[in-house]
Amino acid sequence: MKGRTIFLDHLNGREAAALVVQGQLDDLLIDDDNPRVGAIYRGVCDRAIKGQGGMILRIPGGTAWLRGAKGLSIGDRLLVQVTGVAEEGKAVPVTDRILFKSRYAIVTPGAPGYNVSRQIKDDDRRDELLAIAHDVMDGDDGLIIRSHAAEAPDDEIAEDIAAMLDLSTTIMRESKGRDPEALTEGDGPHAVAWREWNADDVITEPGCFDNRGVLDLIDGLATIKVPLDEGYMYVEPTRALVAVDVNTGGDTSPAATLKVNLAAARALPRALRLRGLGGQITVDFAPMPKGQRKQLEQSIRASFRNDPIETSLVGWTPMGCFEMQRKRERSATRPLLKGV
Repeated sequence: MKGRTIFLDHLNGREAAALVVQGQLDDLLIDDDNPRVGAIYRGVCDRAIKGQGGMILRIPGGTAWLRGAKGLSIGDRLLVQVTGVAEEGKAVPVTDRILFKSRYAIVTPGAPGYNVSRQIKDDDRRDELLAIAHDVMDGDDGLIIRSHAAEAPDDEIAEDIAAMLDLSTTIMRESKGRDPEALTEGDGPHAVAWREWNADDVITEPGCFDNRGVLDLIDGLATIKVPLDEGYMYVEPTRALVAVDVNTGGDTSPAATLKVNLAAARALPRALRLRGLGGQITVDFAPMPKGQRKQLEQSIRASFRNDPIETSLVGWTPMGCFEMQRKRERSATRPLLKGV
């Protein structure tokens, strides 16, 4: 499979989407039973957590956690949007800064101003996109035009903005209700793939995961071992953190450790993304001189720069491990693959 191809199918009866780049699985989305990221709820303030400056909200089917809940009182109603996946037994993380995101645009209610993605460099095209925004937008809502709009037809962009603006207007009116309520369910894997991924081809035929060899690529996610050209690494989730152990394999040359560590740095964002892993991550790189840490750290930062999931690179521990904190935007993949 050459180029970039999106496959839309189902796994174990769950909606799923796979992005394959040059024959290698690059991203995988599988629907689950958790509230979807982007879902919007009307929540009711239930309990303040003063030490953490947050508020527990009642939402349909459970509770939500809102950070930075200054000025809110018990019983207040407000709209919130799911920002991540909750750990087992914890409240769903939400924000009160609602966004309406589509492929070409993001409408920001109550945050005026029109902006164009910095990835669109052509000044003339930026001016054209801003003109479309001024023609379509109305009221005090803001707008961010996404990088996908650079090559898209103007009429499609205008229709996309109008649809998001209409949805925003409709949903924001619901803030006056009294009971907890689910107002949108969020986008499933197929919609997220259309919204976020670029590809040369999109395959939608039923059974394409099996017929086109995608299942064979997914099978590799069932193991914690990740092969590297220069060695291998183990990516193993525990309750407290995700442990990554990098090994050189059979190569005992003086340059082996730096080579395998650089390879691990390049492969790590993809390995974590495909496995749906987040939270605290500790990487035990192969032993190497401290003088090589700066080069490895530069490679780590370059690798995570274009990763779509927010990751904070914390740095080295006294024991020589590298720590990072990764947003929990997805559920772990392995439990969803049982029976595949």
